Parts: sequence; C-alpha cells; structure tokens
Amino acid sequence: MNRLYAAMATIMGHNVHSQTCMRSAMTTISLHKETKEMLRKLGSNGQTCDEVIRELMERAAIKELDEKWNRILKDEKFIPLDVL
Repeated sequence: MNRLYAAMATIMGHNVHSQTCMRSAMTTISLHKETKEMLRKLGSNGQTCDEVIRELMERAAIKELDEKWNRILKDEKFIPLDVL
C-alpha cells in the first residue's frame, strides 16, 4: 500500500491497515528477545506486536508526510488565488 495513501487515510480516520490485513495471510518473523520486549513496552495493555508495529509504521508515514508538507511550505512560492 502506498505510504502516502496510508498516512492520508490515517489522518482522515480510516483504518486502512485492518481492512487490508483481514484479507491477508499471517507470517512469522524472527526478533531478538530484547526487540520483542521493547515492542511489548511500547504497546498498550493487550496490544499485539503486530498492532504495535503497524502503529509505529503509521506514525512514521504521518511524520514523513508532515515533513514533506513543511518542506513545501518553506521552499515553494505560492500565488494567491485572486491573482490567478
């Protein structure tokens, strides 16, 4: 899924990941025990590692989008609509 689309959907309150995940198969990944413990500590009570990872990915996508918007606002020249 396009990261920009996922970030926009998240901002607008749509849970795109859970809709996509429901149709996909699960897999197993290997983590160091310390990494798994870090994920557990990052998550809320009862949150799975998958949910924590997805939340971190969504936050990273939103941060990336925010940085892009800030860069555009800083570097681009804008023409007022009434001038067009």
